[in-house]
Amino acid sequence: MRKFANPGLAAAIAGALLMSGCASYTGQTGDPNDPNRTRTGALVGAGIGAVAGLLSGGDATERRQRALVGAGAGALAGGAVGAYQDRQEADLRRQMAGTGVDVVRQGDNITLNMPGSITFGFDQSNIQSQFYPVLDNVANTLRQYDQTIIEIAGHTDSVGSDSYNQQLSERRAQAVAGYLGTKGIAQQRMITVGAGKTRPIADNSTEAGRAQNRRVEITLVPIQA
Repeated sequence: MRKFANPGLAAAIAGALLMSGCASYTGQTGDPNDPNRTRTGALVGAGIGAVAGLLSGGDATERRQRALVGAGAGALAGGAVGAYQDRQEADLRRQMAGTGVDVVRQGDNITLNMPGSITFGFDQSNIQSQFYPVLDNVANTLRQYDQTIIEIAGHTDSVGSDSYNQQLSERRAQAVAGYLGTKGIAQQRMITVGAGKTRPIADNSTEAGRAQNRRVEITLVPIQA
């Protein structure tokens, strides 16, 4: 796994993303009382959705985009990116309704937060059976909207050593990427990264909090010309 060459710069960019994230979030509806919107806004504040381009390296996504464009993949013109991601976001919100998956929009990037209650058990990297239908729906959308890079980030709770949790988070990301590959998603579009226990979104002192931190985030980054 490629790591960010300048950790200080990565932290600064992450901080900037977090400060601006809520302002650039767009919901499927305009209702400010929508519970999904409120919950998602809280998760953005806690750090979810800041993975794109940070954990995988500052230039990894750009290199992947150039390679895909060179191989004939379609690229989006600047003015078309927002509308394309608006449509994809709306479709994902419909697909994820009632599944426990949160959809977060930051700028032109869309992140799906998939908590441990539906993804992985404690100390496990095998996908739980109830997670397959969710991933099937995600794959359906990803096939339709194929002008994106897919960054898959695995996360863990705080139980165990740093090195063990790093490896576990990487295995979780790779398991999701492997399954999506069986559903027709090109491996060339996917980047897998592990964050270990470094990006909690809930309190690790409770089992409920640890289950939330035991998660996978899938971030969709548009391929731009």
